[in-house]
Order: sequence, then C-alpha cells, then structure tokens
Amino acid sequence: MRRFVNLNGQMVSPAEAKIDLYDHGFLYGDGVFEGIRVYNGRIFKLQEHVDRLYHSARALMIGIPISKEEMTERIKLVVRENSETNCYIRVTVSRGVGLGLDPKHIRLEPTIAISTADLALYPPEMYENGLHVVTVSTRIPPAQCLDPRIKSLGRYINNILAKMEANRVGAGEGLMLNVEGYVAEATGDNLFIVKDGVLHTPPPSAGILAGITRATVMMLAEKMGIPVRETMMTLYDVYTADEAFLTGTAAEVVPMVTLDERPIGAGKPGDVTHRIIAAFREHTQSSGTPV
Repeated sequence: MRRFVNLNGQMVSPAEAKIDLYDHGFLYGDGVFEGIRVYNGRIFKLQEHVDRLYHSARALMIGIPISKEEMTERIKLVVRENSETNCYIRVTVSRGVGLGLDPKHIRLEPTIAISTADLALYPPEMYENGLHVVTVSTRIPPAQCLDPRIKSLGRYINNILAKMEANRVGAGEGLMLNVEGYVAEATGDNLFIVKDGVLHTPPPSAGILAGITRATVMMLAEKMGIPVRETMMTLYDVYTADEAFLTGTAAEVVPMVTLDERPIGAGKPGDVTHRIIAAFREHTQSSGTPV
C-alpha cells in the first residue's frame, strides 16, 4: 500500500519527504514530537496529543506556525489519504534550519512532518505471558536539567541507551530510576503496580513523562472501582507488588511479570491487569476522533 507524508503542508511520498541537512531536529535533536494511535478509523486522544505537542513546543520556545486546528486537520488528512483504519501516527516539529546551536542564527521556520506506519512494539506472546524486565543503570534526567513533561526529540537518547542495556541481557524492557534512586518509568512506557487491590504509579515529580495512555488507564481504573494512587516508589515496592504492567501509546497495556529475575506476585499476568487490558481495548475501539 502506498503511503503519503505531510511535510510542511504538502502531501508527498516518503521517498520525496526530504528535510534540510541543517535542520535543527536532525543536527541537535532540537524539536518535539507525538506518537498517536488510530483504532477503527478513529484517532485516539487526538486533542490531548495535539495539546501536549504545543505545550512541549512552548516550553522550548519553538513557534509552531500553524494553529492547533490546522495541525489537527493535517493529521486527519494523512490518515484519510493513506486509507488507514488502524495505525501509528508520528508528528515531528523541529525548531528550524541552520548550522550552530544559537537559535538567533537559524531560519526559524519549523519543519513539520506527519506520517503513518504499522507499529507493534512487543510480540503478541508478551501480552499473553508478560514482560521480563531489568533495572538499567541509565538514569532519567532530573527536572532541573530538562522537564520530563516536555516530549522532545533529544530527551530520548537516554531511553535509547537504557533500551540497549535491556537488549544486552535479553530482557523485554528496561526499568529506569531517577537520580535519587526512585522508580520512574520504562524506556518507552509508564509503570503501574498493584498492591492490595490499589493501583500505584509514579507521579510526574519522579521524572516521568505524564503519558496519555497512563491517564486513560487511571480514568478507566477509577470507573471500575479500582483505587489509584500516584506514589513515589523504590525497587522494593515493585519487587513486592502483587501485579505490574506498563502503558504507552505504542505498547498500549502490557503485563510485567518479573523484575531483575524476581517474580512479581505469581509471576504471571494478574486479575487486575487482565481487567485493565480488557477495559482499555474496549475503550479504544469505541472512542476517538473520526478522520
């Protein structure tokens, strides 16, 4: 199937989608992005993703030259033109073009690229049997260096290094701590644990990205009568949890059954995890923005 990319407002083929050699996103990771899912021809949490994109850009003083409404229409156009009903959308915005770090010396005309792709972050068996996770040494950058709520391009080099650590030992995912030693998040996902019937997840102050899937799971859990707490955690809390799972736009909701070779609970996906997965899948199939 032929796909199109929206590059600065123009629909082009991927082969024609060229960026400038001196684009600041390419040179320095100077930009912001969002990953969005489409289910049954409806874009899931589109407004929340667009809002976060613009909040990240504002925090970095990147002036996106189009309105949120125009960005929304461009995203929907790409999905329509590619005849997508279930896919992953990537929206990337760079600061502009020019060699050198100082933004005063570059052409402040952001590159805006919107594309769609098929994406399966984990193999199907991991959703059935659960992930084996290890704690990695690469730490989450502290907020005094870069606010974790900014979904920026350059921020994810830490996550890539952490993922490579997990890969070296054959783990399904890597769990990252903050510089104070508290549990933060996995390399691309937020963490939840279940303890005595209560759902716990690290707060944004732990250094996490406040994920949109995370917020959706918290909302669904509360509707199901499952108490939810934002809690600072250490590894001990995860080791001794009854259940654990990870959430993210690409990952959706995936069980986590061991950490550092220690079984979590019974060492298999638990009842609360199964209920959350079922509720999330039902929710994604019946909500979203039509394209």
